[in-house]
Amino acid sequence: MMTLLILFFPLIASILVFASGNNLASKVALLLAAAELAITVYVYSVYKQTGADSFYYFKEWISNPKISFHLGMDGLSLLMVILTNFLTPIIILSAFNRNIENAKAYFSLILFMQFALIGVFIAYDGLLYYIFWELALIPIYFIALRWGGPNRVPVTLKFFIYTLAGSLLMLFGFIMLYHYNPSHSFDIRELYDNASKICSCNQSWLFWMFFLAFAIKIPIVPFHTWQADTYKEAPTQGTMLLAGIMLKMGTYSLLRWLLPVVPAGVAQWGPLAITLCVIGIVYASVIAIMQKDLKKLFAYSSVAHVGLIAAGIFSLNIQGFQGSVVQMMAHGVNVVGLFFCADIIFNRTKSLQVEGLGGIRNVAPQFNTMFMIVVLGSVALPLTNGFIGEFLLLFGVYEYNTWLSVFSGLTIILGAVYMFRMFQRVMLGNTSETTSVFKDLMWNEKIVLAIIAITIIVMGIYPKPVFDMAQPALQSILDKVIIK
Repeated sequence: MMTLLILFFPLIASILVFASGNNLASKVALLLAAAELAITVYVYSVYKQTGADSFYYFKEWISNPKISFHLGMDGLSLLMVILTNFLTPIIILSAFNRNIENAKAYFSLILFMQFALIGVFIAYDGLLYYIFWELALIPIYFIALRWGGPNRVPVTLKFFIYTLAGSLLMLFGFIMLYHYNPSHSFDIRELYDNASKICSCNQSWLFWMFFLAFAIKIPIVPFHTWQADTYKEAPTQGTMLLAGIMLKMGTYSLLRWLLPVVPAGVAQWGPLAITLCVIGIVYASVIAIMQKDLKKLFAYSSVAHVGLIAAGIFSLNIQGFQGSVVQMMAHGVNVVGLFFCADIIFNRTKSLQVEGLGGIRNVAPQFNTMFMIVVLGSVALPLTNGFIGEFLLLFGVYEYNTWLSVFSGLTIILGAVYMFRMFQRVMLGNTSETTSVFKDLMWNEKIVLAIIAITIIVMGIYPKPVFDMAQPALQSILDKVIIK
C-alpha cells in the first residue's frame, strides 16, 4: 500500500491545488509536496529495515494483451523517487515571491508531473512504464507553452516532436518484446529472463529503438538540439523539472530497461553509444565556453555532465554504474541550484547576458556565497557531491577504455574553465549600472539555496547511504548484462 500511496498522493495533491484557487495554490502545493517528502522518508526507513520485498504491488490490469499494474521499488528506484520528492518542494518554494499568472494551474501541473515521474521510476510493467513516460511529457509541455519565454511556441513544439518520436520508437520496441516473450507479457521480470532467447539481430534493432528514445530524453549528442532552447524558454520551475528530474528518466531507463533487456544489442552497439557520449562531453563543454547567456551555458553544462553519466553506464562495470547513480543525484541538486541562481539574477536585473553583469558580490554577499557553493559542486571540487560521482564515472570509463577516459576527463578541465569564468564575470569585479541595485536574497531564496548548499556538502562528505541503497540493484543489473 505504501507504493500506491507514494505514487498517487501527488496526483491527489495536484487536484487539490487546482481546487484551492490562485491565492492559496503555492502554499497548498508546498504543504502537499512536503507531505509527500515525509511519506518518502518513512518509506526509506521501512526499506532500511525490510528491504525491497515490502514495496512490490502486482495486479492484473488487462488480460489480452497481458498488461499488469506492476509497481516496485528497489534501491535504484527508491533513490530516483527520493530525488524527485526532495526536489519538488524546493522547486515549488523557488516560485514564491514571483508573479505567476493562473498559479493554481501552474502548481497543479508541477505536482501532476511529479506523479508521472514517480510512475516512470517504479513501473515494472513495460506498457505501464510507457504510459507514465508519455504522461510526464504533458505537464512540462503546457508549463513551457503557457508560461515560457517569447519564443516558446516553436521551441516547445520542437521539444514535443523530438520526444514523441523517440517515444513511438520505444513503444514499437515494447510490442516487439511482447511478441518475442513466450508468455506474452510486458512484465519486467519475464523480459529479463527472456533476454538471452532473443537473437542478436533482433536485439540490435531493439537496442536502437530504446536507445534513441532515451538518448533524446537525456539528451546525448547528436540528439540534443531541442535542449538548450527549451531550457532557455521554459519558466525557471519548468527548466528545473526538465534538468533536475526529467532527464534522469533517460539515464535511469538505460540501467533499468535497456541494458538487461537487450544485452546482446548492448554488446554490439555499446562501443558506439559510449563513443557518442564522450564526443558529447567534449562538444557540449566547448559550446558552453562560447555561451553568453547564463541559462544556455548551464544547459550545455548539463549535456556534458549527463554525457559522462551515460558513458559510465555503458562502461558496463560496477564503478561506472555506481558513479552514474551518485552523479544522477548530485546533478539533480546542482543543476536546480544553478538555474535558480540564474532566475534570481534575471529577476533582479532582467538580463541573463554574462557580459552585462558583474560585481554582484559587492551588493549581495549572501547570494555570492550560495552561488559559489553550487558552482563548486558543479565543477566537482573534492568534498562536494559532484566529485564522488565524477571520480567513479571516470574510473569506470578508464576500466573500459583508456583513451575514452582521457577525453571524458576533459569535462573537469573545461567545466572549470566555463563555470569559473562565468562566476568571475557575473559576481566579481566592479558593479555595473545593471547590478548596482541588486538586492540580496529573500527569505524563500535563502531557504532554497541553503538546502541545496547543505546537500552539496553533506553528499560530498558522506555518500555511503547512496552506495548502500544502489549496490544490490546495480549488481543484479550488471549480472544480467554481462554475456557469459
